[in-house]
Amino acid sequence: MKNLLLLFFITIFFSCKESVTKPINEGTIEIPTTEHVNLPYPDSLFQIFEMKEGDVTYVMKKYFIAFLKEGSKRDQPEEEAKEIQAAHMAHLGKLADEKRICMVGPFGEDADSDIQGIIIFSVPDKEEAIRLAAEDPAVKAGRLIIEVQPWWAAMGSELF
Repeated sequence: MKNLLLLFFITIFFSCKESVTKPINEGTIEIPTTEHVNLPYPDSLFQIFEMKEGDVTYVMKKYFIAFLKEGSKRDQPEEEAKEIQAAHMAHLGKLADEKRICMVGPFGEDADSDIQGIIIFSVPDKEEAIRLAAEDPAVKAGRLIIEVQPWWAAMGSELF
């Protein structure tokens, strides 16, 4: 089951990836766009800024990271909990297909926290991230609660 979840999250990550933005040399600054990707929000709604580091300029974009924490209602019968989890995964898959999230994943069992996982939203504002996270069936059922914070990253960044 864990391998299936890991495969799901890896698939979501690569299906949501924007164009890779390499550092831009000074004098040839171009803000990367996502015109080749069908996104639900126009680029103009997002906050961006340029960060210069020596001869390199990075175009930074404001994302929102949601911390999924253990909720107070985690005592559902096993079958109901499985249904809620399946609906939770379907919700995340839908958000990924719609390009509203860029990355999502659970924390390991050895985490020293009540944080169960994270979602990185590519939405214009915190209210939209909260709205989409609140639509999650696991949040609605009380199994998870959310905390949303702004998070800046270079556009087109990749994990490695």
